[in-house]
Amino acid sequence: QVQLVESGGGLVQAGGSLRLSCAASRMIFRFNPMGWYRQPPGKSRELVAVMTRGGSTNYADSVKGRFTISRDNAKNTVYLQMNSLKPEDTALYYCNAQETVKLGLVNDYWGQGTQVTVSS
Repeated sequence: QVQLVESGGGLVQAGGSLRLSCAASRMIFRFNPMGWYRQPPGKSRELVAVMTRGGSTNYADSVKGRFTISRDNAKNTVYLQMNSLKPEDTALYYCNAQETVKLGLVNDYWGQGTQVTVSS
């Protein structure tokens, strides 16, 4: 079983920055893609940013230019650098990793989430 452990959340004022980390219990090159999702209060979970094994990235329109996803394979860790934070970025942020076991069978792993609260 894969474990994903998020950290780095907290309370920050609007305009501030936070860096989230997601440490995986396995080598992250196994996963394709890895990424971050968030669930604002009272809303559904939504994609924030994902990165493929090859390094391609995709961002939600609402965070483009402010958030950056990156990874450190040696540390089996994926990061989400969040700058120019807005109150609407307040959410529980989850790390996700997908592992293709065989054709048509994909394991989907989630962390426990880390809370980000942005005050106005």
